[in-house]
Amino acid sequence: MRPDPQTPVDAQAFDRSKGALYGLAIGDALGMPSQTLTRAEIAQHYGQITGFVAPCEGHPVSHGLSAGQVTDDTEQSLLLARRLILDPTGFDDLGWARDLMGWEADIRARGLRDLLGPSSKAALSALLDGVSPELTGLRGTTNGAAMRIAPVGIMTPPDPAQIARKVAMTCRVTHNTGEAIGGAAAVAMVVSAGISGMTFEEAVPLALEAALLGQQAGSDFGESDMQARLTRALEVAQRGDVAALVDAIGTSVQSRESVATAFGLLRLTGGDGWAAMLLAANIGDDTDTIGAMAGAMAGACQGASALPGAAIGRIEAANALDIPALARSLLALRHSERSMA
Repeated sequence: MRPDPQTPVDAQAFDRSKGALYGLAIGDALGMPSQTLTRAEIAQHYGQITGFVAPCEGHPVSHGLSAGQVTDDTEQSLLLARRLILDPTGFDDLGWARDLMGWEADIRARGLRDLLGPSSKAALSALLDGVSPELTGLRGTTNGAAMRIAPVGIMTPPDPAQIARKVAMTCRVTHNTGEAIGGAAAVAMVVSAGISGMTFEEAVPLALEAALLGQQAGSDFGESDMQARLTRALEVAQRGDVAALVDAIGTSVQSRESVATAFGLLRLTGGDGWAAMLLAANIGDDTDTIGAMAGAMAGACQGASALPGAAIGRIEAANALDIPALARSLLALRHSERSMA
């Protein structure tokens, strides 16, 4: 049953649901001009990123975008939100594959370069050719699952087992590995716990449990212990700085690096979403996705009201995202998920 847009929602939960999606978009847009660049290249082109800026001339991925615009992280997250709203009790793998392929066609039509990764595209093509969805994503270890998982956290009550099941269902076509599902489950768990009123630190134990359960749901290709990777990042952040976190964990597109680093940045900043997203924008490599994940988790734990109003305004002005309506619909699904649990 689809959510009724007139269903009453709790004001704090609605604020935090919007916060998860706005935080995702803000972190994504802050990191958009620096994605794929090294820390030295970011300093060379932008100095220190302290707000929304346009990509440098000839940027290899973000060329054609303007300051405040989002990338695949936000667009695919909202695409997943709409798919979940259409089919809240199951998951249409073929429908999702067509959604993603249609999204990429639109990106190409706009003359942009932030396309599906080769592993995702190969998995989707295989699914559309008749390969079982249980088999198409068995080598997908990148953060494509975790970057877009926030809607699952909004719609699902904060139970690690329930989160892990729902995450695995939505990830399996492209990212059916323990590394990817474990990382995505951890992110979704923090979002879910935040919607229920928890702080980031209160959510961490549940996220580590969800990571373990998510790990068990996927193939053993890639990182074998995402829970340990997340714990390591949190420990390094507790006693170190950004450079120490980068050296110990990394910032690449692999889930074992970027997801863990997003957790580390939130610990470094005491759960301050804006501060964590600015650190992500300057950290190097997969800046937009690290920022998007940190922003989604912090936004859920703090609420949209705790994010800079000017940043939300810039996101609204630069993009057509319909975040409040999607947040409300996902939150309505959360009540039905709870009643079915």
